[in-house]
Amino acid sequence: MNKLAIIGAGSMSEALISGIVSSKIIETTDITVTNRGNVERLTELQERYGIHYSFDLEKTIQEADAIILAMKPKDVKVAITQWKDYSTEKTLLISVLAGVNMDSLQRLIGTEVPIARAMPNTSAAVGKSATGISFNSFVEAEQKQFVLDMFETVGSVTFVEEDQLDAITGLSGSGPAYIYYLVEAMEKGGLNIGLDREVANELIVQTLLGAAEMIATSSKTPLELRKNVTSPGGTTEAGIRVLDQFDVQNAFITCIQEATSQSKRMGKALTDELKISK
Repeated sequence: MNKLAIIGAGSMSEALISGIVSSKIIETTDITVTNRGNVERLTELQERYGIHYSFDLEKTIQEADAIILAMKPKDVKVAITQWKDYSTEKTLLISVLAGVNMDSLQRLIGTEVPIARAMPNTSAAVGKSATGISFNSFVEAEQKQFVLDMFETVGSVTFVEEDQLDAITGLSGSGPAYIYYLVEAMEKGGLNIGLDREVANELIVQTLLGAAEMIATSSKTPLELRKNVTSPGGTTEAGIRVLDQFDVQNAFITCIQEATSQSKRMGKALTDELKISK
């Protein structure tokens, strides 16, 4: 793979650009990014990473060996319509769009092309994404390796069947927001018991890091680890009892299920729209 085009210039695009540039799997001069017209943002990326930007879609797409689709999912139909005639059957499409399945992308392109569909999360910005990836049957071995190498620059990669990507979206794609939500609550709890915000935040961050490391390295399940901390009649048991009273665990389970369902609904809406427009 030599030349890469990135359609969309948001935070996920920047995370991927940062990872690619730092790992040097592609020369910076072979990366071109574009968006709907935000020159200021594109200039910022160019100055920060040494890449190119362009609004010449014909030249950008014709020269690209791979295209990353990183616009908002609702904009994918219009975006692909603008440049699909400039791509070839060998051009690799790499989608990071929640809910947009490969069949819909294939219909939008109008021909059989290699497609990789990935679901990273925003922790890619610090090289800690958990990314699920699936491929269609037209992706060649060299292209698969390129996709793997690229997403490994921003975290860990798990290969899955496409029908599991909605679940991955609901679990780890949206997962950082669930953790931030929890931290918000812990910060407010810390303030309510008399801690300064900075002190509370420092303690919370280290607690999360330590717990994550324990889960990653211990042979014990999260349930066993929790029970190890929860002494009968102790402070942790008292806190967990309140969480159980508010059914917090089931609320998180339902949260993940609903996010997964929303990903499926988004995909179905686009699929239905394409069927109607045919």
